[in-house]
Amino acid sequence: MLRSAAVLTLAILLAACTRVGGDSIAGGRHPWTQPGTLRVATSIGLNTLNPFLSTEQVEAQIQALALDPLIAVDERGRDVPILAAIVPTLENGGIGRDGLTITYHLRHNVRWQDGAPFTSRDVAFSYQAIMNPATTVATRHGYDQIARVDTPDRYTAVFRLKRPFSPAVQTFFAHSDAPYFILPAHLLARYHDLNRVPFNASPVGTGPFKIVRWLRGDRIEFVANDDYFLGKPKLRRIVVSLVPDENTISSQMRAHEVDWFYAATPRMYPQLTTIAGVDVRLVPMNANDSILFNTKRAPYDDPNVRRRSVSRSTSRCWCKRRRSERPLPPPRTYRRSSGVRPEGRHDGARSSARERVARRRRLEARIRRRARKERETVLDGPVVSHDSITDRNRGVLIASMLKDAGIETDLKGYTTSLLYGPAGTGIQADGKFDASLQTWYAGSDPDDSTQLTCDQVAPKGYNWTRYCSAAMDAAQRVALSHYDRPTRKRAYATIEELLARDTPYVYLWWPRQIEAINSDLKGFRPNGIIEDWNAYQWSI
Repeated sequence: MLRSAAVLTLAILLAACTRVGGDSIAGGRHPWTQPGTLRVATSIGLNTLNPFLSTEQVEAQIQALALDPLIAVDERGRDVPILAAIVPTLENGGIGRDGLTITYHLRHNVRWQDGAPFTSRDVAFSYQAIMNPATTVATRHGYDQIARVDTPDRYTAVFRLKRPFSPAVQTFFAHSDAPYFILPAHLLARYHDLNRVPFNASPVGTGPFKIVRWLRGDRIEFVANDDYFLGKPKLRRIVVSLVPDENTISSQMRAHEVDWFYAATPRMYPQLTTIAGVDVRLVPMNANDSILFNTKRAPYDDPNVRRRSVSRSTSRCWCKRRRSERPLPPPRTYRRSSGVRPEGRHDGARSSARERVARRRRLEARIRRRARKERETVLDGPVVSHDSITDRNRGVLIASMLKDAGIETDLKGYTTSLLYGPAGTGIQADGKFDASLQTWYAGSDPDDSTQLTCDQVAPKGYNWTRYCSAAMDAAQRVALSHYDRPTRKRAYATIEELLARDTPYVYLWWPRQIEAINSDLKGFRPNGIIEDWNAYQWSI
């Protein structure tokens, strides 16, 4: 899910990689800690609290405090049942032998925050709401492979599939790249669609915290749901402050007015590590930082131009970013760990320095000729978010790098909520760019078809590059229709080769999310997808 401000560490000088521990007062909390109250700040804006309409990672984080999935993922990448009583597998019969049924046995002791019982009707309704053509959901990927959801009793939901869909358990109301949570049928079934309903600003969930109020542009306030089925939350109150300037949040951390700086950018890292009583955690994310191209706009409809438009740079501090030549890092993926390189990039053993220079000059000359032929600025970006100083600086660096390659740029900046907004308002969803900087947060499954297949071109999905390839679609069909790992691994090897050949994206880094937290916060075990998956266990 492409949800946070775009992040690229391109030749920015960062301090050495360090972590800071808290200087706690012996035998007690820091004097600035407010027992039972967690104060969170983020610089990333948001548009909605309805997960079906969301396009940003920060929205999923906030929604997860009030709403629940069927299946979550723990800090080690293992599936954890939440509203489901058990994770469906082939071994326990939850996944049918033919791959066409997924059976969820639901917990019996769950109630919505208004006291209504949670049942299989809510699961069936949530599926129907996603498939409602009148609701402008972010994506229906995976859900469109469901023929129907049967509810033989109040605590069983059976998903009948049109064809095998291997990421099913990690996609259907789970921590996927589009993390949808279960919504209440008794409150929402009466609406024609969910585009503009009061619930979108004040959702009622089954989760550990209740939303008290959302003051747009200011803060969101939560109180504990003491009837939470997994146990009474240890925190009593959470306040999420929406602060557009990262320097302001850093000052608030230094003054101990904030306990958690969510998703700080690399520029903030050095100063955050100097604050007493603050732990700075570098959380490995199942994600990538990339430059994406609008493949329907000349000259970026030519993959050769795309490959040579952006040079790769290295960072002085590897602890915040790991260099990437493929979409996802090896630990949580079936992807190959070596061997695939973008075309046009060669090892010295295969090509002499003179050959590499000649090749580069030929390609750069081709880019310049294409640019002159267009008789206008060839790049309407890269588009960068202005939610942080880091993003603004990166945009300038990218523009300078492109200029060295003979490409003039018209650099534009947008807030995260506008850049990643839904069709009709979003810059990327509406194709109003030539190239854009982004961070993509994947789910626990390596499925990336929402970004790469023809049927997911925006507004139907997250294929904002408008890339469409019959070979890619064929490889994705194999990856999505087989449950066995060896077959999927071979399919993803082909997918990587096609990405290297066609270059709709230039993959730059596998990000590590910077989480600066009050050292008094206990139980914080981020999973690299939805950081607050176990928020009911947190204490301060």
